[in-house]
Amino acid sequence: MLREVKIVTGVDDHSRYCVMAKVVERATSRAVCVAFAEALARFGVPEEIQSDNGKQFTDRFGKGGEVMFDRICRKNGIRHRLTDPFSPNQNGKVERFHGTLRPDFLDQVQPFESVADAQTAVDVWVADYNANRPHQGLDATVPVTPADRFAPIPDEQRQLLDLWLPPTVEASPTAPAAASPGELTMSGWAGGPVEFDQVVPPSGNMSVASRQLWLGPARAGLTVRFWADTEVIHLSIGGARVKSVGSHLTVADLRKLVAAGARNAGPPPIPTLASGEAVEVDRVISAAGTFALGGQILVGAAILAGRQVGIRIEPTTLLLFDLDTRILLRTRPNPLTAEQVLRLRGARPAGPPPRPAQEPVRVQRLADHTGVVSVCGQRVGVGRAYARRTLTVLVSDTTLAIELDDGDSHVVRRTTTSPAVTIKARSPRTITTNS
Repeated sequence: MLREVKIVTGVDDHSRYCVMAKVVERATSRAVCVAFAEALARFGVPEEIQSDNGKQFTDRFGKGGEVMFDRICRKNGIRHRLTDPFSPNQNGKVERFHGTLRPDFLDQVQPFESVADAQTAVDVWVADYNANRPHQGLDATVPVTPADRFAPIPDEQRQLLDLWLPPTVEASPTAPAAASPGELTMSGWAGGPVEFDQVVPPSGNMSVASRQLWLGPARAGLTVRFWADTEVIHLSIGGARVKSVGSHLTVADLRKLVAAGARNAGPPPIPTLASGEAVEVDRVISAAGTFALGGQILVGAAILAGRQVGIRIEPTTLLLFDLDTRILLRTRPNPLTAEQVLRLRGARPAGPPPRPAQEPVRVQRLADHTGVVSVCGQRVGVGRAYARRTLTVLVSDTTLAIELDDGDSHVVRRTTTSPAVTIKARSPRTITTNS
């Protein structure tokens, strides 16, 4: 039986970094406080926090008492600010986060079998949002992600004061304490990258220093070797690299991993890239149809918005392809120099060239008042009987096939090379006049 759940969210004001996105069956006071406690344990105690006037956060419009959320703030020295009633704009940054979460994630996924499965999917999306999606609110001229600006409370400051939580609230376990200098000397850690092994759990969701790394249930039970430093984390299975992500680890995090059994790392599990050699990276296409590469914002395609794609980088060309099938999705010119390519985050030696898709692209177009549709820069007349109607068009490399009534199609030879950049038809314009 289907049932609705809620997501308790929190966003860092400075960086737009999502520090809290917990799936709960009901947004009760205790559920909200547990999510809040986990964020405090993971990132440290902020100076202040702002919330709306929900009864989980305040008794401002009740009897004026102290709710559990307020008590956590008071005991930990956090100033709790409240928005004015009916003023969601005062919490604009978290509302903007919701405006991205809903269309890019909630509206795209199917029902989950459990709250745990939903939480895993949310964790994966949030990790990508924080680390890989440039935020125009941070800098409109260069790509800056929330992770680039976010800095959790340093461990040295966290150790000065213990985190206070009510007995009824339990946060997720925190990372193990740092080892003493003597223990580090015994381990022989050289201060550089480290390696350690973990077994993939049934959920397929792994964790390193409180960050989720998704490998999927299909790899459950396999042993993964982590190669990690402060710049990158590589995951390998059986000697083959399966994933690389930007590192969130600090030197203190590496020290804790060493204390837990990590060892000095050998060379990273990817070959050194040679200048001029084709390489590949993974990127997520933004809602605007763009992606960040080498410090530049490049146009992918609006039709790919919200999708993670592979990018094969050749000396003059960027080939966007599907990561599962290696089907070619788009071709773009390469604006990067050879030196910039060698410095790309997550770059790896390229696999075989992507192959063109055999299936036509299905799009929708609105016929104008004369029964003409415009597809890929080409105008095709289908007759006034179809004026102002939305029609489906199958776009191939050589033809445009417009689906008509009674299962018939109007097929014409394609005369342009412009790609299909939108799927949905444009809405008809409404013009109002004053009489």
